Amino acid sequence: MPAATKKDFYEVLGVPREASADDIKKAYRKLAVKFHPDKNPGDKSAEESFKQLGEAYEVLSNEDKRAAYDRFGHSAFQPGGPGGGFGRGGGGMHVDPMDIFREVFGGGGGGNAGGIFEHLFGGGGGGGRDRDGRQRGSDLRYDLRIRLEEAASGIEKEIEITKLDACDDCSGSGAEPGSKVVTCPSCHGRGQVITSRGFFQVSQSCPRCRGAGTVIEKPCKKCNGDGRVEKTSRLKIKIPAGIDDGARLRSSRNGEAGLRGGPPGDLYVVVHVAEHPIFQREDSNLYCEVPISFATAALGGETKVPTLDGAAQLKIPAGTQGSTVFRLRGRGLPSLNSRERGDLLTRVVVEIPTKLDAEQREKLQAFAASCGEENNPQEQSFWDKAKGFFGV
Repeated sequence: MPAATKKDFYEVLGVPREASADDIKKAYRKLAVKFHPDKNPGDKSAEESFKQLGEAYEVLSNEDKRAAYDRFGHSAFQPGGPGGGFGRGGGGMHVDPMDIFREVFGGGGGGNAGGIFEHLFGGGGGGGRDRDGRQRGSDLRYDLRIRLEEAASGIEKEIEITKLDACDDCSGSGAEPGSKVVTCPSCHGRGQVITSRGFFQVSQSCPRCRGAGTVIEKPCKKCNGDGRVEKTSRLKIKIPAGIDDGARLRSSRNGEAGLRGGPPGDLYVVVHVAEHPIFQREDSNLYCEVPISFATAALGGETKVPTLDGAAQLKIPAGTQGSTVFRLRGRGLPSLNSRERGDLLTRVVVEIPTKLDAEQREKLQAFAASCGEENNPQEQSFWDKAKGFFGV
């Protein structure tokens, strides 16, 4: 693309010209994930945007190149331009967007959708390959749904996952017995191939050796040289008592098997605690509402309250008002990695009778007539405050 028609690099990344190096990196991370080829298969527009992002980031993340770009614009990187080309080896820019992606995200990428996920997720799997083509396996995520009662007591859950595991035929090496690792004939051991696209020469990972620079002389027939095949596994995961919704548990080395005998990644289990029909949770405390009769609220008495350990008795003092909250200490959830336990806070809801027969109505009217203002202090206080609204 001619320099005159190329999009401004700051505009490509969506940052102002005075943006800090941190801001530039954050912008690139966000947009690179959005337009990554693995997330947009067959989308030429997304592929072009991804390439533009790589080119823009390579320039703006380098102090010298950014200074040249700020002064001369795109012409700084044209052959013979005022910036001297700044190319890798001269003759213009040689940008591999995947190299830049791997540099920013720490590895992975390049035809592996899991590679994008694992670095954003924090697992750090899928690192670079060694000269024999070995590479750490991708980290995996498993979403596990449990009940509140299980979160309170702790539980061991068995999960089933389908993932890439070591091939049994070649023990994960990817090679037939007696086969050797040789230099890749396509890239001659460089791991990169260069293709010309208009004014640019683009360096990409060699499709034959996938960037390793070496290939297996006789790949394993079962796994085609990867050293991995898809298998379904069962694992037992211990859920600690008091675990929070959204907590993440790490199961070391239970992710995908590494490529050609590389170390496996990790499995991250994200725990989702289902909503409960009675209790609401806040940290280690539980909240619930319990209806009581008008008579119990007025005269006092006892009522049953549900807890995670069964029913408990709650004393209701005479004259209890609606929405009064009672605290049952130690009846909440255990605190994670602690012997302490939260409380159960119960709000009583005074239930008003909806159907009265003639006798009940007469007795209630007599009761109301016999009550003085002193028996309705909240009502009296409210009307005292509201007098001004009625011009009294």
